[in-house]
Amino acid sequence: MTHATTVTRSLLAAAITAALALPATHAARAQGATGLEEIVVTARRTEETLQDVPIAVSAFSAEDLRNLQAEDLSALQGAVPNLNLVQGRGSASSANIFIRGIGQPDALQTFDPGVGVYLDDVYISRIQGALFNLHDVERIEVLRGPQGTLYGKNTIAGAIKIVTRRPGPDTEADIEIGIGRYNARNAKVYLAGELTDTLYGSVSGLWGERDGTVTDALTGREYNDRDERAARVALRWVPTDTLEATLAFDTTRQRNALSLGKAEAPLISFDLATNQVVVRRLPDAGEWDRTAASLLPNDPGQKLDHQGASLTVDWAVNDAVGAKSITAWRKLQTDFFIDIDGTELQLGDVFVGVDQNQISQEFQLSFDDGGRFRAVGGVYALRERVESEQAAFADDFLLLLGTPLDFLRTIEDDLKTTSYALFGQGTWEFAPRWAATLGLRYTYEKKDYFRTTSTFSTAFPLLDGTFAFDIDDSWSAFTPSFTIDYKATDDVLLYGSLARGFKSGGFNGRANSPADVSVFDPEYVWTWEVGAKSTLADNRLRLNAAAFFSDYKDFQARISEIANPDDPVPNFGFPVVNAGKLEIWGAEVEAAWVPVDNLTLAAQLGYLEVDYKEFSGRAQGPEGSIIIIDRSGDEPPFAPEWTARLAASYTFEFGTSGAVTLGADGAYRSKAWLSVDNQDVLTQSGYWLANAFVSWLSDDARWRVTGGVRNLTDKVYKVDAQEFTAVGNIQTAYYGDPRTWTLSLRYSF
Repeated sequence: MTHATTVTRSLLAAAITAALALPATHAARAQGATGLEEIVVTARRTEETLQDVPIAVSAFSAEDLRNLQAEDLSALQGAVPNLNLVQGRGSASSANIFIRGIGQPDALQTFDPGVGVYLDDVYISRIQGALFNLHDVERIEVLRGPQGTLYGKNTIAGAIKIVTRRPGPDTEADIEIGIGRYNARNAKVYLAGELTDTLYGSVSGLWGERDGTVTDALTGREYNDRDERAARVALRWVPTDTLEATLAFDTTRQRNALSLGKAEAPLISFDLATNQVVVRRLPDAGEWDRTAASLLPNDPGQKLDHQGASLTVDWAVNDAVGAKSITAWRKLQTDFFIDIDGTELQLGDVFVGVDQNQISQEFQLSFDDGGRFRAVGGVYALRERVESEQAAFADDFLLLLGTPLDFLRTIEDDLKTTSYALFGQGTWEFAPRWAATLGLRYTYEKKDYFRTTSTFSTAFPLLDGTFAFDIDDSWSAFTPSFTIDYKATDDVLLYGSLARGFKSGGFNGRANSPADVSVFDPEYVWTWEVGAKSTLADNRLRLNAAAFFSDYKDFQARISEIANPDDPVPNFGFPVVNAGKLEIWGAEVEAAWVPVDNLTLAAQLGYLEVDYKEFSGRAQGPEGSIIIIDRSGDEPPFAPEWTARLAASYTFEFGTSGAVTLGADGAYRSKAWLSVDNQDVLTQSGYWLANAFVSWLSDDARWRVTGGVRNLTDKVYKVDAQEFTAVGNIQTAYYGDPRTWTLSLRYSF
């Protein structure tokens, strides 16, 4: 019998005993709202109420996430102003995250994320696998603006913190089963309790499946499905009042079909004999009917295995000084087939296999004696290795008198990253109700990259060849932050801040010839922000607002170009350039209001004004000449001018028969580009999405039945896109889920 099995059985026995012995109490039942719940966050690495934190942060409790009908992180789309968080292009597990117009949508391993995702303070290095399921979560915090003086890894746009439930001496257990549209079915379990006087443990698990929402018009196969298993085990040891250690392990397994989108532009081939472009397929007219096609063989799909382990030790050295250590390991393995063109043609059919490992260590020291000064400082180190095998199939790209020529390109690459940092932040209450916070971080990062690529064509051997290169570089930066805040009253906080963000440079991970080999520089941003947080009307109204300006330089852009079009065999390239400069203006308002008992209203509004002040793209002309294209005035992708949300819920009390809560929300996003190149067909016009739910909770709070509908009006809308115009004019859009409904039964004891 394994240790994990012993822990599970001990917890299960304790939970059953508690369920038989615990009497039902009216106090246990969640009552309708009579005021706003106080939210405690750790955005600044110490426990504070949300309203006392002088930065723009949104927080979601487990109950909030249930009301959002959240299955994974993408449920936050629409719930936070100026946040874009969707399933990434062609992948069931990637997270495309932008905050205030800054992010990184490309899952290629040579790009770092623009927004940091943290699982219990452990940084997740890849956007692949970052679309975490939410089966064992206490809360989620979304921090907007540059982060680094308190967080392990520098993140230029912001951070999303996932905080899981911590086991304690109280026995807890939740069991939930659910069904839904597209033959959706899932089960979740959580067991936690005391193992010894000083050792507590928890076990949680998730199983979920859903049929595909996209059908192959040629074969009847289904795509864009869900098939996931996840588990988490945590042991928390509290031997004394001053020492605590938590050991946690999590694992996720996904086995999905392909994720397909719609070809939005004519797809073309090139005939070598006639030197002509041949249109092979026109895009389907009208609104997408959720059909697509793929001729990738053997029903390939997408496989993901993602594991991690962490050991967090907290030690109260004395009443004023604390020490903390976070040791973590993570491993990500993916075997992904992606049909980039989304059709029966073989223009952009690829395989990407990734084997990623990371080890990180963070040490912190904190000081707070209850006086006018408190501080946190530490060191951080990360070692990451990403090995990848890739293959690109393009048998329909080149023709010879109308006959397709087979084309295969294989790639092997290896990226090693070493990152070190020193960071610290101190807050001084220099006058009554006034405080100033100064932070500083020094980051050093070194990357080593090896890539080899080979091309094969039995029909046209001139295409054959192998190219390899080995390159390394390093970067460093100081990133300070400064905040001043004023407590105008006990319920009103005013603040202003200035922070610098940094994202390190890298290498072109799509280089297939010497001309493509390049090193791109780091990105930098300075962000100014002013804001106000207020709790009014006897804790019935919460109103938070912020305005900001960001000066964003050396944006890292992957562009698509035809290389040497006058050659007998035209080639294509995907250079990465530091495109130029952006200026970003914006404002945000978040409000929550309980006008009468049991009724909760919420609203948010985000405004974003952003364009490229400088953007020098490039293309290659005859005989390898470089043509500079000035694209200043274009707009960055995933940065709608307006985001808004309205939500309401009301709880009806029925005494010993329990309570019923009805809720609904609507979220709006204005027009947004989905590609760096601002392709007209890869845009999404403004739209509303509506969701609704009804939930019954028993009088003793043990039973809960919930029914919900997402995308109530069955809106067809785009969320992401692939743009490889140099290869067959590929411009493929990916769409959000259609209308879905769920029905779940939950038992807690």
